[in-house]
Amino acid sequence: MTLSQAKVYGGIGAILALVGGAVPRLGSALSIVGIVLILLAVKEISNETGNEAIFKNYLISFILQIGAFLALIIAIIAVLGTSIIAMGSPRAFEHEMQNFGAIMTIIGSILVGFVIFWIMFSLGSYYLKKSYEMMAEHTGVELFKTTGLLYFIGALTAIILIGLLIIFVARILEIVAYFSLPEELPSKQNSVIV
Repeated sequence: MTLSQAKVYGGIGAILALVGGAVPRLGSALSIVGIVLILLAVKEISNETGNEAIFKNYLISFILQIGAFLALIIAIIAVLGTSIIAMGSPRAFEHEMQNFGAIMTIIGSILVGFVIFWIMFSLGSYYLKKSYEMMAEHTGVELFKTTGLLYFIGALTAIILIGLLIIFVARILEIVAYFSLPEELPSKQNSVIV
């Protein structure tokens, strides 16, 4: 087995994951397909290098980042749902929204959800960084190391909007990194020459 399949899976998966959000109606499906293809690519690279930690770290990253989004969604739905149920009718809700204390409670609860999201997303990005550093070490594609670092910095600074731009740049570099994979691992190429 060579890295050629991982190169195709990873490159196409990274493209789909990046552009998925911009495509109306099919965007979510394209993003999911992209993520699955990247998972397959990472698994193949992990198998080819014989380093299970590459896939393990990537999988931990994936689970933490999915958990981060779920925690945020649950926090927002819980706060809004509880507020609406507690206030009864829409008119009561409007009246209560004028109450400063109710507004601050809602904002505070949503902020707690964002903080939990940020912590889990940052942890996930740390494991992604570890996975990509190992991939760079085994494949010789140093761009993976840069991509992982940018993902991590972007996650840490996502609390301010500049982090989202850094993550966008990391996603573009991720595409280039996957398409830069060699057909075979550098150590295997050297052993054939010698």
